Parts: sequence; C-alpha cells; structure tokens
Amino acid sequence: MTELKEALFYKTLKNQDVQCKLCPRFCVIKNSERGSCGTRTNINGILYSLVYGKPCSLAIDPIEKKPFYHFLPGTKSLSLSTIGCNLKCAHCQNFQVSQARFEEVPHLEATPESIVEQAKNSGAKSISFTYSEPTVFYEYMLDIAKLAKKNKIKCTIVSNGFINSVPLKKLIPYIKAANIDLKGNALFYEKVCEGKIEPILETLKLLKEKKVWLEITNLIIPSYNDNTEEIKETVLWIKENLGLETPLHFSAFYPCYKLTQVPPTQPEFLFKAQAIAKQQGLKFIYTGNIKDEEGSTTYCNYCDFPIIKRRNFLVLENKLKKGKCPNCGNKVPGIWQ
Repeated sequence: MTELKEALFYKTLKNQDVQCKLCPRFCVIKNSERGSCGTRTNINGILYSLVYGKPCSLAIDPIEKKPFYHFLPGTKSLSLSTIGCNLKCAHCQNFQVSQARFEEVPHLEATPESIVEQAKNSGAKSISFTYSEPTVFYEYMLDIAKLAKKNKIKCTIVSNGFINSVPLKKLIPYIKAANIDLKGNALFYEKVCEGKIEPILETLKLLKEKKVWLEITNLIIPSYNDNTEEIKETVLWIKENLGLETPLHFSAFYPCYKLTQVPPTQPEFLFKAQAIAKQQGLKFIYTGNIKDEEGSTTYCNYCDFPIIKRRNFLVLENKLKKGKCPNCGNKVPGIWQ
C-alpha cells in the first residue's frame, strides 16, 4: 500500500488551512477537505497527494493516439493516468476518470520504478502522462519522469495546460514533448470548462521558449467553438506566438458527458478549419477522430512531398531519412529518434 505523498507547491495558512499553488485555481483547502481536482487533501495542515503511485489507467498505446505526429512516429508509449482534473469540461471524453472521486475508480499500486521498468520491458520508447490531466498527479509524474530520463526513456504530457509557471518550469527539464489542448476562446473556457484561457496561453509560450516539442489539439464542438472567425483567431495566435511549424490537430467531437444533445462534428467542418489554418500559413495541419488518411499525412513543409502516411494511429509509410525529406532534403521539424 503506497503511503500518501506530501504535495509540492502549497503554503500553510491559519487554522490548519492550506493553499495549493500548483494550478491557477489556487484552492484554499480546509483541514480534512480536498481541492477542486479531488486529488489533493489537507490533513492537519499538510497537503498530500491522494493519487501518488496509484494509476487508474495504464496501457501501451501508439504514440499517434496522443496525438503526436512529429515525435517518434510508429513507436509505442506506456501511457498512464490517475483520477482527477483541474478543469470541469462539459464535453470531457474521459469524464469517468477525470471527474471521479478517488474512491469511485479502481486503481493499481505502481511505484515510479515499476513504471519505468514496465516501459523498458515493453519496448516502449516513451512514457506519456495522459487520459486525465497530468497536472493533478504532478508529484508522481515528476518522479517517474526523472527516473525515465536516467534510463534514456523520453516522457510526454498530454495536458490542458492549466498549470502555474513555477511547477511547469520544474517539470520541463524531464519532458521532451507536449500536446496541449487549446479548446477555444476565453468565453468558451469560462462557460464550458470553468477555467481561464490566460494561464494556458502562458503555458504554451513557456513550453515553446524552453524548446519542448509542442503540438496543439483543438476539439471542434458544433455551436460551441465552431465559429470560423474564432478559429481564425486561434490560428493567428498560434502563428504569432508559437510559429508556423507548430503541428495543429483539429479533432471531431462526439456526444458525451454533459453534451450528449450536441451532434457529432461533421468532417466537412474539420476540412474548413484545416483550410483556414492553411490560408494563414501553418505548415502541419491534421484532422482527427475521423477517417481521413490525407488529414493524418505529414507533408514536407518545403516541397509538400508526402513523408509519413497514417491510418487509424497506424503508420503506413515513413520516408523520413534522418529527419529530412527524401525529396528535397529539407529538415522536417520534430523529434524523430
């Protein structure tokens, strides 16, 4: 049985209250209570992680499933999560885990050492912190990532980006790649996610500045964030702050959680979003959650030659030669080995 782990990034207040400083919620937590994410509890004035060493999901996935299209293509990634999230997205596709209380979901007992050993034994080239929100199991993630780096295993995060800069800076040296959800505009975050967009934009800029390989996912929800002008604004922000070569994945929504009344995203709208991004000069624009081989193909950003062809998270063909286009010799941005 794993002992509770004292949390990082909190301060003690009066009357045994504590304030968590991990994410922008800055929860003030009374004795015997938990923070908004449900994973951090105050016991007599000390903040503990309830989920350290207790993953509820653990699997070997294709790295393309995260999705990462410019990071070790065709390889497997040991993927894990605990329960919990620091946003409350009405459209969450993993709500059974992300919005659950610790007692409601079965979990494993797995030390950081056992996770890294399992990754090595499985032949996985990376460990991905994914499924729910990795920020809420920060201490566990950090210890795994430190150990993985010593064992020459790369780590990735698939995250909502809702984390404060100090803990993010402490984590960054152990993370090679990040796929961050950029869900919509400020109003969307307030109404649909019960969060704020500004910290997420700061996370994206910091990851870019620190040279973590970065890909963006935008889940398109009909009538919620499918306004073409708003999509153009998102694309322009990426262009101006992250660069034209940042991969952008437009993904289709399917009815779930609190938005079961909303219809699925039509493929035609993803193609429209893709066209908007292309018009603004973005070089790598993908479609997800639909059958579209062309939309999951990586083309050379210089000569437009099809370099990596995919189908349903499967790499059908990879013509990269030491990270370069075989047609023109251009170096394609990404982490390829």
